Amino acid sequence: MASLFRKYNALLVRRPLLTQCASAAVLFGSGDLIAQQVIEKKGSKHDLARTARLAFYGGAIFGPPITKWFQFLGRIQSKSPLRGTFVKVWLDQAVMAPMAVGVFFSSIALLEGKPNEIVPRLKDKYRQTVLMNWGVFIPTQMVNFWVVPPHLRFVFMGVVSLFWNTYLSYVNGAAERDVEETTAVKEVKQILPGDL
Repeated sequence: MASLFRKYNALLVRRPLLTQCASAAVLFGSGDLIAQQVIEKKGSKHDLARTARLAFYGGAIFGPPITKWFQFLGRIQSKSPLRGTFVKVWLDQAVMAPMAVGVFFSSIALLEGKPNEIVPRLKDKYRQTVLMNWGVFIPTQMVNFWVVPPHLRFVFMGVVSLFWNTYLSYVNGAAERDVEETTAVKEVKQILPGDL
């Protein structure tokens, strides 16, 4: 196991973008797998396309900018390490986190072929997801930027992100179901006369 970790660590240093994108794909796909099997208890009705979408999102849409973002944050210097940590966490959570949550819901709706669901999903789940993100990632990022060496920050975040990605997958699935139910009710109201 230690040998595998050393090889992964070497890849993070030698090929950070590729390694972190591949890691993000695995983490998002794994998060969806956990969401569907453990939380939603889908069993044999597992939606493989959903898992593939989440893995693609992690590797191709989320991974590249977040890798560059962490590199940018790593270059921020301060005379006080504690002040530098606060600045990095503030930037990450005030700038990147709200954007990342919006991009997540928008991208997944597009990947599902449902662009008309972007606005309803954002209205329904954006605020609560950003708030939950702050509850998880403000303390996580404080530890990450204060204690963890720069080349291992993505790995540390990956462990936390596995659980976060499970949550995101579950919330997105719930948002999708909510939009579909609302649409179905509207369609029934159009078909049936009178008030429902």
